[in-house]
Amino acid sequence: MNQHAKIAEKQADLRTGHSACPHDCPSTCALDVEFLDGTRIGRVHGAKENSYTAGVICAKVARYAERIHHPDRLLKPLIRGAAKGDGVWKDASWEAALDLVAEKFLAAEEKFGSETVWPYFYAGTMGLVQRDGIERLRHARKYSGFFGSICTNLAWTGWVMGTGSLRGADPREMAKSDCVVIWGTNAVVTQVNVMTHAIKARKERGAKIVVIDIYENATVKQADMGLVLKPGTDGALACAVMHVLFRENLADRAYLEKFTDDPKGLEQHLATRTPQWASYITGLSVEEIEAFARLVGTTQRTFFRLGYGFARQRNGSANMHAALSVAAVTGCWQYEGGGAFHSNSGVLKLNTDLVEGTRLRDPRVRHLDQSRIGAVLTGDETALHGGPPVTAMLIQNTNPVNVAPEQRLVKRGFLRDDLFTCVHEQFMTDTAMLADVVLPATMFMEHDDIYKGGGHQHVVLGPKLIDPPVGPRTNHFVIEELSKRLGVSHLPGFGMTEREHIDVMLEKKGLGTFSTFAEERWADLQPAFNDAHFLNGFAHPDGKFRFHADWSGQVAPNRPPASIGLYGPVAELPEFPDHVELIETADEVHPFRLATSPARNYLNSTFSETPTSRAKEGRPELLLHPDDAAAIGVEDGARVEIGNERGEVVLHAKFFAGLKRGVVVAEGLWPNSAHERGEGINVLTGADAPAPYGGAAFHDNKVWARRA
Repeated sequence: MNQHAKIAEKQADLRTGHSACPHDCPSTCALDVEFLDGTRIGRVHGAKENSYTAGVICAKVARYAERIHHPDRLLKPLIRGAAKGDGVWKDASWEAALDLVAEKFLAAEEKFGSETVWPYFYAGTMGLVQRDGIERLRHARKYSGFFGSICTNLAWTGWVMGTGSLRGADPREMAKSDCVVIWGTNAVVTQVNVMTHAIKARKERGAKIVVIDIYENATVKQADMGLVLKPGTDGALACAVMHVLFRENLADRAYLEKFTDDPKGLEQHLATRTPQWASYITGLSVEEIEAFARLVGTTQRTFFRLGYGFARQRNGSANMHAALSVAAVTGCWQYEGGGAFHSNSGVLKLNTDLVEGTRLRDPRVRHLDQSRIGAVLTGDETALHGGPPVTAMLIQNTNPVNVAPEQRLVKRGFLRDDLFTCVHEQFMTDTAMLADVVLPATMFMEHDDIYKGGGHQHVVLGPKLIDPPVGPRTNHFVIEELSKRLGVSHLPGFGMTEREHIDVMLEKKGLGTFSTFAEERWADLQPAFNDAHFLNGFAHPDGKFRFHADWSGQVAPNRPPASIGLYGPVAELPEFPDHVELIETADEVHPFRLATSPARNYLNSTFSETPTSRAKEGRPELLLHPDDAAAIGVEDGARVEIGNERGEVVLHAKFFAGLKRGVVVAEGLWPNSAHERGEGINVLTGADAPAPYGGAAFHDNKVWARRA
């Protein structure tokens, strides 16, 4: 048998299963998975039949076999055998480990009340059963609430300020555009499917691709027009663009009069927001600003794809609102292939009452802010909202000792002797290393779940494809077992299997059951054209797009509970789209602005354990303009120390001319141990909550830099 025949025979023997990528990415790709037997997978592919995934996935998920079959996966429950962080563990049975967790939770409750326990989770999996079931236990036991602020708040607040709803033009319409504006997201790295549809428009229609970002990243390099501006200045760019549109009669005044709240007031406000004004703020030239304005002003089918990255500033909500307002001024919402999109999370609604136990929720229970975990765990009275200290935690699907801001404060909190922590994880993360009990977790192909993709319009099923190795158990299993030990297993939502929860969600949406949906694999829930483009009116009571912003009165998708209230200097947010200096501006002591941007081969702290991803990323580096490097006496590849009042970190300098002077970028969340001093880049990021509804301003840090 020749080599080609052997390959063909091997391929014929492969079976294919269908799933969805569970990771914290808007694409939530539909997947075709080769599996070799009942416990091992081969290559992972994007599902060609899915109209958004369109057969394309990122390389790190394509090689998922490296992660799911990694030799360092956690396989046994572990109980701490020495001081926290010493790395001394004792093997335990599942029964003994869960008994200990329940015992510690009950003891903590007896001393301080139920709010002393804080279940903490996030988006390590986006599955609605495995991610959100922890809420059912929280509500049943009246544990402290969880305000999940770290990712979406700044961006969603700005978007909904304009449109009134978290939805937008069908993202597949990018392929029908004549100009695609990718603003504030490195899509090649973080949302590869955005590029699939944008490049299709370029190939088939000759569309121009415009990319706006703070450095010449992989997406900017694919642009026809790349605009590299200073961090936190997107609002100034948007205002100058709208100024030009009004000045040169490129604004669609008929559309503005019909669909927006105060176009005359906006035009008057923008009279002084000239390209010259914005050039000084953004670092862009007047010519760049005017060329961009004329391109979008003369191209009806312009599609604005607005990301999360540019909103991760303390003025991020205002930046998002300003960028979104450009689409209203041009009137591009009226055309197929035009309009704007950020997230469809507002339309992909499944009934999660049972899985989350929402009917068990007690509104009197305080909420604690995820992003302020350092302050919470170190006893800050404001962060605790006058309640008891947190003395017990269950952590699933997140790694706060690495990913949360103000890392030194976070670590100090986890090292408290009076804090009991149980971490349910797939690998020994930075957070797991500081736990009292570590439980091994399954991965997405080893359990049933269902997913919804905010970056598109599909609900996608993710059935179990292979058996896990001996040891790991699902998130659902842990919640169910703890409910029995904590005396709440009789309450609604408990005692159900994953598939039974999925059946409830699907049936209430009219999508059948797990069994019938397995045949369909996904459901397309994209709203009709006129609804998606707001041609039946925007979602505010008056049906108008809001230029005139009411930052304190808005009903936001993720507004803090009343127990938290508004954040930050709300009064300083602009009445109309504008640039506001709420950011950490550089000063004499801290002459650089640091952004902690995503790395191509990592996803937050996930994939940093896989060999190929680690090898491709190399080592923690700081992108530094050669002229800035010369000014501080740092050579290419040399050790460089950066810091601020929160701490200091050592990286290796990488000369990079594709950013503005005074801007530095550290790509990727490396494990803390990958850095010289065992501390990661989030030592330098702040946890102060931006106005109006909180969030984490990861890309908004002033720092000094010097030779290490």
